[in-house]
Amino acid sequence: QVQLVESGGGLVQPGGSLRLSCAASGSISSINTMGWYRQAPGKERELVATIARFGSTNYADSVKDRFTISRDYAKNTVYLQMNSLQPEDTAVYYCNYRTTTSRGPLEVWGQGTLVTVSS
Repeated sequence: QVQLVESGGGLVQPGGSLRLSCAASGSISSINTMGWYRQAPGKERELVATIARFGSTNYADSVKDRFTISRDYAKNTVYLQMNSLQPEDTAVYYCNYRTTTSRGPLEVWGQGTLVTVSS
């Protein structure tokens, strides 16, 4: 079992910054991809950023140059540094963990953390 616990959401003014954290615990595979997705009210969940085992990253076009994903392998924690936040970034942000086990693909989601960008 793998558990994900997110933290760091909250209310921020436009142009401000927040850092989200996601700590993974349990039977963590050394070969995994972790990432962040978000879901705004009335919209589908969408990719924000992912980071693979050796640090390769992938970003949604809408957050490139504003958000940075990183991970601490020793702590099994992934971070999302969000700068220059805009109202359209308002959403519930979900942490995601993916790996392949002997039983097939495994995907785990966190409970989500709300980010509200408003003046």
